[in-house]
Amino acid sequence: MVIITLQRAKCIGCNYCVELAPAQFQMSKKDGKSVLLHSKEKKGFFTIKSQDETIFNDSIKAKEACPVKIIDVKQT
Repeated sequence: MVIITLQRAKCIGCNYCVELAPAQFQMSKKDGKSVLLHSKEKKGFFTIKSQDETIFNDSIKAKEACPVKIIDVKQT
């Protein structure tokens, strides 16, 4: 299982996550911040849990490229 978490309030809208993992992220037209697709929000953290292991590598690239380090990716 792959778990991805985004702390959206701290997003600066650089767009790296969308470029590296477009299946998981897109930019909001309202505020220019990243949106973690199909996520659930809890206390400012947006999280998805996916059985699709193929999203792991792209998600790690997005995490590493994020200049404000607001993306967390785990594989269980």
